[in-house]
Amino acid sequence: MTKAPRRVKGRRPRAAERDRIRAIFERLEAAELSPRTELIFESPYTLLVAVALSAQATDKAVNKATEPLFKIAATPQAMVELGEAGLTEAIKSIGLYRTKAKNVIAAAQILLEKHGGEVPLNRAALEALPGVGRKTASVVLNELGVEPAIAVDTHVFRVAHRLKLSTGRTPDAVETDLMAITPERWRTRAHHWLILHGRYVCLARRPNCGACRLADLCPTGLHGADASNGPAPDAAP
Repeated sequence: MTKAPRRVKGRRPRAAERDRIRAIFERLEAAELSPRTELIFESPYTLLVAVALSAQATDKAVNKATEPLFKIAATPQAMVELGEAGLTEAIKSIGLYRTKAKNVIAAAQILLEKHGGEVPLNRAALEALPGVGRKTASVVLNELGVEPAIAVDTHVFRVAHRLKLSTGRTPDAVETDLMAITPERWRTRAHHWLILHGRYVCLARRPNCGACRLADLCPTGLHGADASNGPAPDAAP
């Protein structure tokens, strides 16, 4: 028996809108079949740390800091041994580095004490770790193939509003909309497609509509009336 697609709560677009959404993801898939995070990691733990460090920082900046860091601290035990002072020094080029260092060390201690030094691959346990919110948990679970999730950062938030895939005012509301309207076959890759599209094409200040493969499907670009970033979110992505 064929398993029915899992239904996700959220808005249900009409037929014409479903066709437009399908076309969006078909074009993104044609351009990049298997998109991946640009963060460098080698294990669930280094992925968790990299994602936690990426808040309000570019992937490039995070990778520059974590390349030498992970050579000496790629496990919770090694991270605890490095200590908060050592980690602070290692990631001082990243925004909010003091708070991030404190959270990463605290999370490593919890992983050792409660999870045998392993990253728990369930949402509740992940979100219970210091410095790990819904977005970080979503990225980790989706990237590791545990749970389809469309984490919403500033890029995804902006692209979702410009493409009229969501009108949500918070990252959580946008995620709910995206999970509801994205066909199941594309849910594990939608986050990467949208974030890369926002990072390299649908830029915040000057979207490159002329080079956009979705221009004719976009209500706010060259063929639309407004290329705004959407409403100011009630909670920053």
